[in-house]
Amino acid sequence: MSNISIIIPTLNEADYLFDTLNNLSLLNPQPKEILIVDGQSEDDTVSIATSFGVPIINSPQRRRSIQMNLGGEKATGEIICFLHADTIVNNNLISIISETLANPNIVCGGFISIMGNSETTRWGISLHNYLKTFYAPLIFRPHLFFKGLRILFGDQVIFCRRTDFWKVGGFDTNQPIMEDADLCLKLIKYGRIYLVNQFVHTSDRRVAKWGVLQANFIYLFIGFLWGFGISPTFLKRFYQDIR
Repeated sequence: MSNISIIIPTLNEADYLFDTLNNLSLLNPQPKEILIVDGQSEDDTVSIATSFGVPIINSPQRRRSIQMNLGGEKATGEIICFLHADTIVNNNLISIISETLANPNIVCGGFISIMGNSETTRWGISLHNYLKTFYAPLIFRPHLFFKGLRILFGDQVIFCRRTDFWKVGGFDTNQPIMEDADLCLKLIKYGRIYLVNQFVHTSDRRVAKWGVLQANFIYLFIGFLWGFGISPTFLKRFYQDIR
């Protein structure tokens, strides 16, 4: 068994959580633990998690940054991995994470996220999200880009050492969105951010709800304004929760 804790923040994720936990049951090797931090779900999220024997941590507040920090406080693994409840990973996830962080110059990593559903793959948006990992830091923080900064987002399955996570204070709980990009900006002080050349698959529910054109516009709009220093609290009004 590995020394990796997988932390899943949830809020009304019954439509996806069974498949995600079933997927994790196939990991070889298995993680040290899987922790679900639930933000007071009103559907069958908790009962699904319980059916898999996964511990539930009840969060007093519904905010992903708060929930993930709570999971980080309870985790006992030396490495923590943050997984969205609608994301499917390869069964060698644990080995890849261990091999990546065996390099002391790498402080944090993530994967290439492919967005889609059972009927279609959103190749255009997936390609843009891949490129954004590189062009966002190159445009907005070029001095850090050449030191190894890459901007990762939650659907890329971010992982890092628990000690490094708390060195920078974890996620900024005041940020309702972009907390993952902010974490990358903090962690770059301690090493490179690394994009693993392997796919993970995540739900396209926002794109399905918004439509491709609107989704691309919102992603670009929020990303560029954040890059120019606009408050995530202001930007959150343009990024509605989709369940």
